[in-house]
Formats: sequence, structure tokens, C-alpha cells
Amino acid sequence: MLSTRVGYSGGDTPNATYRNHGDHAESVEIVFDPDVISYREVLEFFFQIHDPSTKDRQGNDVGRSYRSEIFTTSDEQRRVALDTIADVDASGIWPGPVVTEVSPAGPFWEAEPEHQDYLQRIPYGYTCHYVRPDWVLPAARRSPPAESPGRRPTPATRGGAP
Repeated sequence: MLSTRVGYSGGDTPNATYRNHGDHAESVEIVFDPDVISYREVLEFFFQIHDPSTKDRQGNDVGRSYRSEIFTTSDEQRRVALDTIADVDASGIWPGPVVTEVSPAGPFWEAEPEHQDYLQRIPYGYTCHYVRPDWVLPAARRSPPAESPGRRPTPATRGGAP
């Protein structure tokens, strides 16, 4: 990963903030180098660190702000996201069917400084975002990798709470 930042995306409120983000999802913007890690690998990690089977909820946090959603920047990213969701569902490993939404990326509003790198500063600040070692797709269930969408860093997945 080249960089990440948390914020708000997927809603209608301009200049979203923690106290006023309307229907935006609390999101993470990821910039990565597709020569180092594929978009598919980023998504597989996304599905490993949160529960994509709970609608509008992450742990104790409930509401549209806490939905599982992937914001894509191209048709190819959308295809890879939908293929990954199908593979997660087919695996039977996760606790239920994936309810993750897939939408075109729109404006992203960066969250306030106190929300950046939150779990690095407060390691047990959330109990719902952690690596689940058993939530890994078996190699046989993985869709074949797509061609890399480009050789330069690409903004990618946003979703889940910081």
C-alpha cells in the first residue's frame, strides 16, 4: 500500500465530517501499486478484516454509515469486486451471504485528523476490524486474476469503518 486515509464516501452531504456525514459510509481510501499487490488481493484482505455479512453494521456500530461498500474507479474494478464477492459467497467460510454494496466512486471527504491511523494509536479501539485467519479464500475458489488495470498507483477500495 502506498497510502491510506479514512473519510466519508457514497452519500450526498458535501464537506462531510464525523458529526455531519449524512448518508456517507465511513470509508478508507487506498492507494496501491498494482505491480506490487493486485486489486483482487486488496479486496480479499478487505473481506478478511470485517464482517461483510451484516447489513448496515460493523460490530456494535449500527446504521447506514457502517455499511460494507466497495467504491470502484473503473468497470474492471467493478468486475473484480463482483467476482470476489461471488467467490466469498461460494466458499461458505464467512458467517452469511455477503451484503457488500458495489458502487462507482464519487467524492471522498477526508475525515478529521483524530480519525486517521486510529487503530495504530488506539489498538483496541474497535473490536470488529481485525484479521480473521480462517476467512481466507481457498486457492481453488479464487477467480483467475485479471490483467493489471495500470502500472501507476490507483485509488481503490473504500469501505467499512476506520
